Amino acid sequence: MVRKPNAAFMKALTPSAALAKIVGSQPLPRTQVTKKLWEYIKKNNLQDVTNKRNIKADANLQAVFSGKSVVNMFEMTKLVNKHLS
Repeated sequence: MVRKPNAAFMKALTPSAALAKIVGSQPLPRTQVTKKLWEYIKKNNLQDVTNKRNIKADANLQAVFSGKSVVNMFEMTKLVNKHLS
């Protein structure tokens, strides 16, 4: 049985100005936002070496992460959702 993709999950959402600095200003589905965020994190070596679940925020990410300098993966998803409409 093939699962049908969740329409709400695939709906293109507009990123906030802070998030747009990382993922671009075009409307994107959540899956693509997450993918682009991870590309940015890896490109800029922002993943904690000892605890891979933690992301060390640079100036662009701090704007998205409510000013926090370190967030874990699960917290990241919650904080990023606030920047999508």
